[in-house]
Amino acid sequence: MQRTVPDPQREPGPAPPVGLPVLPELAAHLSAAAGRTAPEPPGGSAPLRAAACGYWERRGLFTPADRVLAAPGAPALLLALYAAADGAVLLPRPCAQWYAPPARLLGRPVHLTPVPAESGGLPDPFALLETVRRARMHGDTPRVLVLSVADDPSGTCPPPEQLHEVCEAAAEEGLWVISDESRRDLLHDPHDTVVLSPAEMLPGEVVVLTDLRDALLPASWPAALARFPGTRRGAVLRDAVLHTLTRLRTPLPGPLVGPVVHALGEPEAVRERTAAAARVYGALTRALHRTLTAAGALCRPPHAGSCLYADLEPLRQPLAAHGVSGSGALERELAPWAARGGHRFEDDPDALRVRLGADALLGADMELRQRVLEAADPLELPHVRAGLASLGQVLAELAEAPVAPEAPEAAGGSGGGGTDGGGGTGGAGRAGGAGGKPGTGGQAETGRATAADGGGAADRPGGPGGPGRPGRPEGNDQADEAEGAGGAGETGTTGATGTAGPADRRKGCGGDGRYRWQDGGGPYEGGSDR
Repeated sequence: MQRTVPDPQREPGPAPPVGLPVLPELAAHLSAAAGRTAPEPPGGSAPLRAAACGYWERRGLFTPADRVLAAPGAPALLLALYAAADGAVLLPRPCAQWYAPPARLLGRPVHLTPVPAESGGLPDPFALLETVRRARMHGDTPRVLVLSVADDPSGTCPPPEQLHEVCEAAAEEGLWVISDESRRDLLHDPHDTVVLSPAEMLPGEVVVLTDLRDALLPASWPAALARFPGTRRGAVLRDAVLHTLTRLRTPLPGPLVGPVVHALGEPEAVRERTAAAARVYGALTRALHRTLTAAGALCRPPHAGSCLYADLEPLRQPLAAHGVSGSGALERELAPWAARGGHRFEDDPDALRVRLGADALLGADMELRQRVLEAADPLELPHVRAGLASLGQVLAELAEAPVAPEAPEAAGGSGGGGTDGGGGTGGAGRAGGAGGKPGTGGQAETGRATAADGGGAADRPGGPGGPGRPGRPEGNDQADEAEGAGGAGETGTTGATGTAGPADRRKGCGGDGRYRWQDGGGPYEGGSDR
């Protein structure tokens, strides 16, 4: 369990996605209602709520109109729900970007529970029970669990059996379950992925929340719906939420109600657009998944929506060499692909996790985005291919550690190595090479003296050593090599001209007490062979 502190100061978030072009049929309804000046009542008018009932009935949830509320966006409804429930909030980690801020605005404690390995969107059931226990132990009263059947940020859908376990655990603890079902209509393969609503499992304990901008409406048209249980407890909660919405005085814009009612009726043009969007998002997110996993990232395959969540922890070492050590830096590196760092989804800011969105591949203008919608295979379009290739190139560059430039050889310098015949000088200089004078300075490493193969004269001692490792003899395979003694440092080595016959390596000792066996250069005794 992790309990969050009040939201820290963070850098401004990236711009929201532009989305797909406005459906002409919806634009015509908005234009026809542009002259409306009458305000929409809080919670939505009767025609709007009746249209919402039909929308849910087509998804297997019978809904009377008095159990529905509408608001300008899901965050507004979630804020009112948190205020009405009056208690601590439990969230999966990671979770959608808009789940936690309303709770923090109200001063509600937020407790995060890790998601299982199979999918995102909901907490592990056993971890949920432990989180509730610890929250109560610390004096909090958990009231609300928020989960998603089609997850943002991971783009995954939890298996029905796992969802059932979480719902049972929530019911045991007396929690309200708020089920975010905004992206359930954007399944990439409806015949392969099964989506069930928790309201089908716990009809008396679940509030269904749907942001219509994810599937039915353009991204800039704020409209969301909430469906409440048909119980006395559900009616009390609905009345409290309506009271909060009334006090907020933020009803739906009047001209927007007509297009929303039309979209909720799901005529053929709206259904075709939703199916086309799901097909395009599926193709693009699968391509992003292939690109990320080819670069070495860990990533669950996406099944719904327009995003996926990648873990680049296997690339931490090369990323650190590029100055990328957390999700914020990773977000900046991958910003052209609609990247959002994991810290924006309540994840660990030091983890190398990031959400990427298909919106970045749609194109810079509406003409390109319309071409993507109409294409039989969006991956064949030049701008989509270019975007994927560019992402692959950037990931490949980040996965490679930068190569340090080689130091130029010089006759001496601060801390540098001397060339043959002249020692380096400086604070931590390296001794001269073969036949040279030893380098002077502080913690100098021992020089290595190597005779040429065949026909040299005597052993030449290396320079004096500072702290270091035993020296390694260099010479030819049949050389008689003697190790020079060092202080507490790297032992100087000597190379001598060899004569035919087996090598005779004497047991030498450096200042750090590491030994070499006498017979043919066996392993070191008392230290690793470095």
